[in-house]
This record gives sequence, C-alpha cells and structure tokens, in this order.
Amino acid sequence: MTELPALSGKAALVTGASRGIGYGVAEALVARGDRVAITGRNEDALKEAVDRLGAERVIAIPGKAHDLDHQSEAVERTMEAFGRLDFLVNNAGTNPVFGPIADLDLNVARKVFETNVISALGFAQKTWHAWQKDNGGAIVNIASVAGIAPSPFIAAYGVSKAALINLTQQLAHEFAPKVRVNAIAPAVVKTRFAQALYEGREEEAAAAYPLARLGVPSDIGGAAAFLTSEQSDWVTGQTLVVDGGIFLNAGVG
Repeated sequence: MTELPALSGKAALVTGASRGIGYGVAEALVARGDRVAITGRNEDALKEAVDRLGAERVIAIPGKAHDLDHQSEAVERTMEAFGRLDFLVNNAGTNPVFGPIADLDLNVARKVFETNVISALGFAQKTWHAWQKDNGGAIVNIASVAGIAPSPFIAAYGVSKAALINLTQQLAHEFAPKVRVNAIAPAVVKTRFAQALYEGREEEAAAAYPLARLGVPSDIGGAAAFLTSEQSDWVTGQTLVVDGGIFLNAGVG
C-alpha cells in the first residue's frame, strides 16, 4: 500500500466491505484520511481487506448484517477503536433468487428485506444513538437502479432497494439537521455479487451503456466519498444514480 494520507479526524463504518462495492467505498474513505471499520460474513476475506487497506486505519468486525448483536458490536467496536462514528455506509445486501416474482418464495423475500432494508435501519438507529444524534454526520445507503425501475428476474431485490430509497428519505427527514442521509443507486458494477448479470457477455452488456463500460467499485466509492464530504453539506434525502448513462436509453425503441 502507498503512503497513507494525513488523518482527517473522521471515522466511518462500512457494512459488507470485504470486497466489491463496500471495499471500494472503504478504499475511498481511507484514501482521504478517514479511519474505517468494515463488516462482512467472511473473516478471511475481511482480514485480507484490512491488510490491503492498512491495519493502521482499518478494523474488521465479522458477522451477518441482519443480526442485531452484530449490529451492536459493530457500532460499539467502532466507537471503542476510533472514539467517534461520523459516517455510516449501509452496503451489505443479498439477492439469493433469480426468477419471476409470480413464483417468488415469500420466505426468500423476507430474507431479502431483512438484509437489504431492516439491517440498514438497525445500523442507522444504532449509529444515531451512539454518536450522530449529538455530533452529526452522514449516512449513505447503497440502493440500486433496480429500486427505481422494474428489473425482470430480480424483483425481490428491486422492491427491497425501492424500500431502501424510501427509508433514506424517512431517515433524512427525521435525522435533520444533525445528520444528512442519502442513497446511491448503481447500475451493474463489476463485482462477484453482480457477476451473473455480465459473466461471459461483458462486452455485450457494456454496449448498452452510453459510457460504454460497466461500473467498477471505485465509481461508487467516489460517490460515497462525495456524499460524506463537506462538498455535499446541502444535500440530503437524495438518491444519486450512478449508472454509466443507462437510464438515458429509457423509452428508446
């Protein structure tokens, strides 16, 4: 790793950050000098992420995002390690099913909502009470373009992300003026999570995007860094679409 920047004096918690978008967000925050706590289910993957990001600035808390005890532990350990928790990035998510919503197993739907929506609320509540209520800060929820428009075969995921976008607005209204809450809605980003959407056909998939490529984790990391910076101090309750221009094609025959 290259020489670390001077400390910013801020600290963040990024969920689901051992790889993919979460790792890209953590990397962007570390690059500007924040100290960062990352979570994830795989301890080995978390350890590798900490090694790459720099153990001087990053700690890892393994666990499942929907687990209430894990949520409490993650917030408590972040506070113990850094003495503050300015920024929360809710990235942890799941999409275990691919198929028509008419045949969707409702128990699977409950699991998707538990991870993608309820856990984000839990982390937000705990972060608010631990630090942000008295000291301010920002929350960023990683949503999806699937939460803005219909996405065939990943309907449960899309509906959960639509709920997360509305949760963002509810939190932004309630937590103002102390805390700003925004969401990011990416299109397809090249991660293991989204691999089924482009594997073996990346060139074809990218051709649909006006910017002629799929997203990469650093694209979302940069957006999250903006939404947790002073440059976005008058932005709250918004969903920033980061989609390579794919929505520009809406309505085109």
